[in-house]
Amino acid sequence: MPALPAPERAYTRCMARVFLGGDDVRIHHGLFGRIGAYVRGDGVVPLSKIRFVRATNDPWAEVRGVRAPGISLGHRIALGTRRHKLGKDFVAVYGNGPAVVLELADFEFSRFVISDPDAESVAAEIQAALDEPRLPSPGSPGFGRPSYGPP
Repeated sequence: MPALPAPERAYTRCMARVFLGGDDVRIHHGLFGRIGAYVRGDGVVPLSKIRFVRATNDPWAEVRGVRAPGISLGHRIALGTRRHKLGKDFVAVYGNGPAVVLELADFEFSRFVISDPDAESVAAEIQAALDEPRLPSPGSPGFGRPSYGPP
């Protein structure tokens, strides 16, 4: 892999990373990201709460609202909660590279925007998990009934 320019290397060391783990998506923050975004641990979003996932090459067009709490340094870094009239978003955007956008339903945040140098493949992996058929889990409304014919 070719060496990245110095500013890009610095961003990738402290960037949040998006991982698919079982039935949820995890957002792992580096130390700087945790401090700047005012979060204690990793973010976890159940796959059932994700309405839509996509990759973008212009993450700053996806950042909306005012930061509260968080940190923002021009179009270099935006970390934390962004509040707006439609609700609130969580952003971890570094520089001008690609990002993963998660549109959510019935969740604390309406959207996550997370910078990731491999955003296309991360978004494709999450979309494949969303498209995968799932069996009802114990305690859910269709568990124990056959999936064919009337109830």
